[in-house]
Amino acid sequence: MRESPQSTRRSFFGLAGGVALLCTIGGEEIDVSAPNGLERADRAAARVQKPLGASLKQDIPQIQPQPGGIRREYWIQAETARWAITPSGKDEWHGRATGGRNAFTAFVYRAMTPGFASYLVDHPTIPGPLLTGEVGDVLVVHFRNADTKLDQAVTMHPHGVKYNPEYDGAYMGEFTRDGGFVAPGESFTYQWECTPDSVGAWPYHDHGPNHTLNSFRGLFGAIIVREKGAKKPDRVHNLFAHQLAPPVTRLERNFHCFNGRAYAGNTPTLTARPGEDVEVNVFGQDSNFHTFHIHGHRWKDAAGAFTDNPGFGANECVRARFTEDNPGRWLYHCHVFSHQDVGMAGWYLVE
Repeated sequence: MRESPQSTRRSFFGLAGGVALLCTIGGEEIDVSAPNGLERADRAAARVQKPLGASLKQDIPQIQPQPGGIRREYWIQAETARWAITPSGKDEWHGRATGGRNAFTAFVYRAMTPGFASYLVDHPTIPGPLLTGEVGDVLVVHFRNADTKLDQAVTMHPHGVKYNPEYDGAYMGEFTRDGGFVAPGESFTYQWECTPDSVGAWPYHDHGPNHTLNSFRGLFGAIIVREKGAKKPDRVHNLFAHQLAPPVTRLERNFHCFNGRAYAGNTPTLTARPGEDVEVNVFGQDSNFHTFHIHGHRWKDAAGAFTDNPGFGANECVRARFTEDNPGRWLYHCHVFSHQDVGMAGWYLVE
C-alpha cells in the first residue's frame, strides 16, 4: 500500500486547509512549516532576553500547606533528547510496517533525585513526571533548565492549582514575573496550592517564549489532585493524545500519538485485573479535536450519564473510572478515524 497523503510533510498543511503552524516569538511571526522554519523559530527563541521583572530570586515567601496538608517536593529538569516514535517497527493492530525515519529531537521534563543529584529513571519519558497531591497540600517543584542545545528559556505552567503571579510559569513579555523565564542553566522553585477546586486531573506544560513549539515537542505532564483521604484507584493510567507533525519533527510522516508513541504495541499498553478500580485520564495536547474509546467498557461522565466515547480538545481532560469486570484484550483509541488509523490507538489488557 502506498503512503497515505495525510502522512507526508508536503500534503500535511494542504489537508489542513492551508493553515500553517505559526508561532510568534520575540516579536516575530514565524511559519514553522516553511523551509528552515523550525531553525528560525529556535534562533528567535534563543534571542529573547530575560525581562527585567523575571529575576528568578529565591527569597519569595514560602507557601505553607493548610492544616493536615504537606509540602510535596519534586525535582524536575528540562532537556532535549533523541526520541523514537515507533521503536518496535510494527503496528500490532493492522500489521503495518512502521519502519523508516521515526526519531526527532524532543524536549522533555525529567524526574530527578533531590538536589538534581541524578536521574530518577534511566530514560526520558513523554509525558513528564506525574505530580500528585491532596486538598491542603502544596506542590513544590524545583525546576531546572538543563538543555545545552537549543539555548532558550522554558518554564513549567500548571492548570487547576492555585498560585500567585511569581509561580505562574508564564512568559508575558515585559510583564514576566519570577518563574516565567528560566534560561539554560538556571533553576526556579514553583509552589502550587491544592485547593478544594483543584480536585481533578490537569496538565502542566512549557509556557516560555517558544511555548507552542516546545509543548508540541514533549514539554508536558499531568497533575492529579484528590480529596483529602480519598480512596485511590487500584490502577491509574494517564494518556496524552497529540500529534508529532512534520513541521515539528522534520520527518516525512505525520504521527498521531499517545504519550509520544504511535501505533498499538508502541503506545502504552494499559493493564488491569477483574475487580480493580480503574482510572484513565486522557488529555488533549495538540490543536485537534479527539475522542476516547475503550472497547467493551463504559463509565459515568460528570453528569452521571453512561458514556464510552467522550470528546475533548486542547488541554482538556476526560476521566474514565470504572470497576473492571470484562477480561480480555481490548483496543483503546481516538475515534476520529484519521487519527486512529495512523497511530492513535493501543491495547488494554484485562488479565
